[in-house]
Amino acid sequence: MSGILGALLASYAAAAGDYESIATVTVGSGGTSTVSFTSIPNTYTHLQIRATAQASASDIFMRFNSDTTTSYAKHYLYGNGSTATANGYNNQDLISFAYTTASGSVFSGNVCDILDYANTNKNKTVRVLNGWDSNGSGGIILWSGAWFKTDAITSISIFPPSSVIAQYSHFALYGIKSA
Repeated sequence: MSGILGALLASYAAAAGDYESIATVTVGSGGTSTVSFTSIPNTYTHLQIRATAQASASDIFMRFNSDTTTSYAKHYLYGNGSTATANGYNNQDLISFAYTTASGSVFSGNVCDILDYANTNKNKTVRVLNGWDSNGSGGIILWSGAWFKTDAITSISIFPPSSVIAQYSHFALYGIKSA
């Protein structure tokens, strides 16, 4: 029985569509200028980052494989219950990851999908759902982005432009098996 049970558990753990934890980061005292995931294996179809984050400069961005060239594009749709805005930007040197309040006390919730990250035959696509509540005055943003490179993504850097990611911010990287 344990042989059959072991085989079933092993096949379940690697089933298509499963999320497998790759790495987690919890920011310590004093904050950090960058959260990095490195040596990402190419054994998954997609990646997902789930985060609760706060930065005093409000915006948090990301880059892949330390690429600082203008090979990114980003877009957003924002709403706060009374207004909605949208915009897009080409020839960027980063992709948006999150917006947080600059109050120092409100953390945003974020789910970021990086599609086909290891496929060397296509550019990479990103989508992020980001939201926060500040005693009823929060907002929600749907970000999308592209990295116009066919390289497999092996590292991800997440950072605010001119401040630090606050203590207690938490980032979890997951790999998603092929469906």
